[in-house]
Amino acid sequence: MDDPVLDCLIIGGGPAGLTAAIYLARFHLDILVVDGGKSRASWIPCTRNHAGFPDGISGEELLERMRTQAQKYGAKIATEHVTKLERDEETGLFTVTWGSGCRTAKSVLLATGVSNRQPPMDEELHDDALARGLIRYCPICDGYEVTDKKVGVIGDDSHGVAEAIFIRSYTADVTLIAPDAALNLKAEDREKLERAGIDCVDGPAHAVAIADNCIVVDTAEGHHTFDSVYPALGSDTHTQLGEMVGAKLADDGCYLCDDHQRTSVEGLYAAGDVVHGLDQISHAMGEGGVAATSIRNDLCAKQPLWREPAEKMEEAETGS
Repeated sequence: MDDPVLDCLIIGGGPAGLTAAIYLARFHLDILVVDGGKSRASWIPCTRNHAGFPDGISGEELLERMRTQAQKYGAKIATEHVTKLERDEETGLFTVTWGSGCRTAKSVLLATGVSNRQPPMDEELHDDALARGLIRYCPICDGYEVTDKKVGVIGDDSHGVAEAIFIRSYTADVTLIAPDAALNLKAEDREKLERAGIDCVDGPAHAVAIADNCIVVDTAEGHHTFDSVYPALGSDTHTQLGEMVGAKLADDGCYLCDDHQRTSVEGLYAAGDVVHGLDQISHAMGEGGVAATSIRNDLCAKQPLWREPAEKMEEAETGS
């Protein structure tokens, strides 16, 4: 027998997707989360600015708690990498395909996030440094942890300058390092760095070792040792699936959505870092809640989601 049509299929099991799953499951909808297991939140050794956890919580533990909560209310979660998204123009139904199968759904939520561009360094060294807080990707999340520490920022152009100046509010010892060759900066950016007292070092930058719980970066001007390094190299937004069905993108490469997380394609929604906004767990969760409520209300507008009497539901379950 063919699988029944889902009310919603969520692609991505990070904070946005799992928040939506909790809401949708508690709306008594038939949903499935398909997650490739690469949420950026899982990288976080310990987040201390997520409300409700005064001593902090690791990203992996937070995601596990959210998965458990969603499954408690009936959400199903599959660890798979979605490769194709299609939409039948006649029925409006979506078909989602992954390695071991596919499902059809009345609506789809894209919570596929972004990937940070990593600095040039050995992968094993990167992961070890990340776990120790020697490599950090989000000063909004953890700038507090580098207060009065020695910090390097690997980046160029105005983006690298902006991140270095942001971190300058936490510590007086900030160095901007070119990722490739010489720093390519506008005159006004150099003036900003000079006013802030931020040193500049030409690249190429290559993190080479961990020593005395510090990270060593090799540059054109020799070795530099930092308590933490922030790569300010940008990120890649995962919009390929939505583009397969014609979802429009904003100028920054994120999905173009209305205030209710609806994309330009009917029945297709997006939430989290894949949508323009503050790339934070709290923001992603908020968008997940908005998206889930929009999905529920839009489905109900097409067909009332009235609850059957208990006796009828029991008859349906027993087949009598």
